[in-house]
Amino acid sequence: MSDTIIKGLDQTMLEAVADMHEVPEGAYSIRRNGESFSKRSTDEIEIVPKEDKPGIDIIIKPGVRNKSVHIPVIITESGIKECVYNDFYIGEGADVLIIAGCGIHNCGDQDSSHDGIHSFHVAKGARIRYIEKHYGEGDGSGARILNPTTELFIEDDAVCELEMVQIGGVDSTVRATDAHLGKNAKLIVTERLMTHGSQYADSKMTINLNGEGASVQIISRSVAKDGSVQVFHPIANGDAPCHAHVQCDSIIMDSAKITSIPEISASCAEAEIIHEAAIGRINNDQLLKLQTFGLTEQEAEEVIIEGFLK
Repeated sequence: MSDTIIKGLDQTMLEAVADMHEVPEGAYSIRRNGESFSKRSTDEIEIVPKEDKPGIDIIIKPGVRNKSVHIPVIITESGIKECVYNDFYIGEGADVLIIAGCGIHNCGDQDSSHDGIHSFHVAKGARIRYIEKHYGEGDGSGARILNPTTELFIEDDAVCELEMVQIGGVDSTVRATDAHLGKNAKLIVTERLMTHGSQYADSKMTINLNGEGASVQIISRSVAKDGSVQVFHPIANGDAPCHAHVQCDSIIMDSAKITSIPEISASCAEAEIIHEAAIGRINNDQLLKLQTFGLTEQEAEEVIIEGFLK
């Protein structure tokens, strides 16, 4: 491992997207400026580079528990454009934490982009928690573009928790998530997003509940400022006795635009599928109450937004 990985700009970006303050213990793979930079496998978690296209296979053996794997991507040069394919194979009965994320630092006049195509194969009785953070910075005129695609195959009795966060500075993102759930499989998705300026964010989710007792909970919270645009389109399809709850809450400010399109369908009389969507401004009573404690209006707004996106 090169010392540069935990110094300077690299360190700043890795801390932002993967909470990496030092070289992590266990398995990891770090991609930098369009190339594999550093990686390590363990006896329990194997990371194998793909031979036919950019990306890796992450193979987690059956029964592995209380382990983590880090797979961050950072781009610090203007003009980098890449598409990477990562496949995850989580063995039966495993219980692991996967920390991903992508950060782009663009100080040039060319666009920089990363498209991550992730496929998860979660075996029977396994459990994963997957955290993906997106972040952009830099004072160049080139855009910072992130387009993640996530496909999940969740077998019987398996549990998958997804935490997807866009923490600022991303000019354009189109996120597509597609999931297939088996018997008694469970999926929990938490999405947090903030846009400002002229940024654009589009999030599409299609959840197919194919097995009896399958369940999904989707909670999406977002804040749109300035002239930014957000689109949310979650779809839940119930093809068996199952349960789904989709909730999209958004705060709209300035001249921003938010479109929320929750969609549900069922082909089974015992499917229970619920959706809720709300878009509104910051509550004036909350603002006034915080201002009575000495905060300015801007400071009060920041406190409310921070609490809303937690």
